[in-house]
Amino acid sequence: MFPLVVDLRNRRVVVIGAGRVSAQKVSQLLAAGAHVTVITQEVLVPVSSEIQSLVLRPYEYGDLEGAFLAVSATGKKEVDDRIVLEAGERNILLNVVDDAARSNFFFTAVHRDGDVVVSVSTEGASPALAQWVRDTVATALPKNLATVAQQLRAERHALRSSGQSTENLTWMARIEELISDGDALTMPVKK
Repeated sequence: MFPLVVDLRNRRVVVIGAGRVSAQKVSQLLAAGAHVTVITQEVLVPVSSEIQSLVLRPYEYGDLEGAFLAVSATGKKEVDDRIVLEAGERNILLNVVDDAARSNFFFTAVHRDGDVVVSVSTEGASPALAQWVRDTVATALPKNLATVAQQLRAERHALRSSGQSTENLTWMARIEELISDGDALTMPVKK
């Protein structure tokens, strides 16, 4: 597996199923800015009002057309088989809930602090373990990472705008300075 951060803003994502696990996946996808369509025969838990559309019927071949990725949370092997087939034919990234062998991507346990994202995966082996690692790491992180990331973005932009490269700079001292001293957020980068 290759860990990757993907921009889902304004991308079509199809989720088949509307149970508890599906709702968790929908929530994560919406937080990432995806345009989510939920297809389900039966709504088992409330569906977010932020989804693009709710289609109340069984999955049909063709439902994945135009999707960037899909999630099958039906719990029905025969339906999952058809979804896996269509996703494969259309080269769509697919997560089959609780079936790592038929998934080509996994949801990770995520901690966000502004632009700083910590993502933990067990490649489908144990979502609970991934959540435990995420929570353990999150409690150890400084509380001002979002502000530090914003400041570093601004400093890198200012350097590039003035024609300087940021590639040969050593940023660790500046990061330590920003993390340890909130007043340092207005200081220029040191070369």
